Amino acid sequence: MLFQVISERSERASIIITTNLEFSSWTDLFENEMMVAALIDRITFRSHILNMNVKDSYRLELTLKNGNETKGQE
Repeated sequence: MLFQVISERSERASIIITTNLEFSSWTDLFENEMMVAALIDRITFRSHILNMNVKDSYRLELTLKNGNETKGQE
């Protein structure tokens, strides 16, 4: 069903997709590898991909930074 929706909207309207999985992991979710390849092809054609998967947590970094500043003020 996802492929059908993407295929119908392809090059007609905008689509926003969010996921924490890389494209290479999509074959673990969907059985048909050819369908996954076609889906990714349609999604990535004339698109903007924002990779927000980072190894270091921004929140943890900010917390540690603020914790160090607080200690200096005591």
